[in-house]
Amino acid sequence: MSNLTRADVTPEAIWMNRRQIIAAMGAGSLAGGIGFGARAQNTLEPHSWEQITGYNNFYEFGIGKDDPAKNAGAMKTEPWTVKVDGLVDNPGEFSLADLIGDIPTEERIYRFRCVEAWSMVIPWNGFELNKLLAKVGVKPEAKFVAFETAVLPDVMDGVNYPILDWPYREGLRLDEAMHPLTIMATGLYGKPIPNQNGAPMRLVVPWKYGFKSIKSIVRMSLVEDQPHATWQQTNPKEYGFYSNVNPDVDHPRWSQASERVIGAGLFGGRIDTLPFNGYADQVASLYDGMDLRENF
Repeated sequence: MSNLTRADVTPEAIWMNRRQIIAAMGAGSLAGGIGFGARAQNTLEPHSWEQITGYNNFYEFGIGKDDPAKNAGAMKTEPWTVKVDGLVDNPGEFSLADLIGDIPTEERIYRFRCVEAWSMVIPWNGFELNKLLAKVGVKPEAKFVAFETAVLPDVMDGVNYPILDWPYREGLRLDEAMHPLTIMATGLYGKPIPNQNGAPMRLVVPWKYGFKSIKSIVRMSLVEDQPHATWQQTNPKEYGFYSNVNPDVDHPRWSQASERVIGAGLFGGRIDTLPFNGYADQVASLYDGMDLRENF
């Protein structure tokens, strides 16, 4: 696997002509510069910068889809501190630069599927979470990774209202966190990740519904017991801990069998949702023997 830097990332304008590049270079040569999982998806065409950065759920900045883009600009992401604690060898409060500055980044083009039944394709820049976990050292008794989002009342007006139980929290089972598809994203289209998309660092787990991919992380804890997850606590009948994309398990209020592709237009129709969002070959084995209707 290549360890690419931001200087190696393909510019947005070229990505939007991706089919021509593949035809000219050959799919194999292009795939060689893309990380694990993306290699098998070298025909995915990313959405535009405007679509990805203008249509977001980030309730800390408002509940409308355009609220984050309008309101998140006031958040300062430098300096940024991340607390690492729990069952780790090297706990502490770290500047983001000290925590991840020596971990090379690469590009990952992933499908993104929201629990609200809409989807995009996004070219993230980041690194595998397992590399960060190796750096801080995971103790043998750790079974889960818990995450928390920043709470900044002066710039995040949403946290001043009981929309959710702040701070926003999420978690993964350790084997999910260690999987090569699970990344920490710090960029988009080769540029620093915008505030509304989770600056300066967010989780991306492409086979799960988007709310699992927690944004603007300020704390990461290795724990033995299944951690708190905000949406699961808010409504456990609708939002399970695992939240794997599953077209056979509907949300109680809508079908998950299909999805609306952002930007497809009024007559663009819907497309069928794929099990594990199209990543079943890579991740289904993590759940062997589990009842995915019960563990939704």
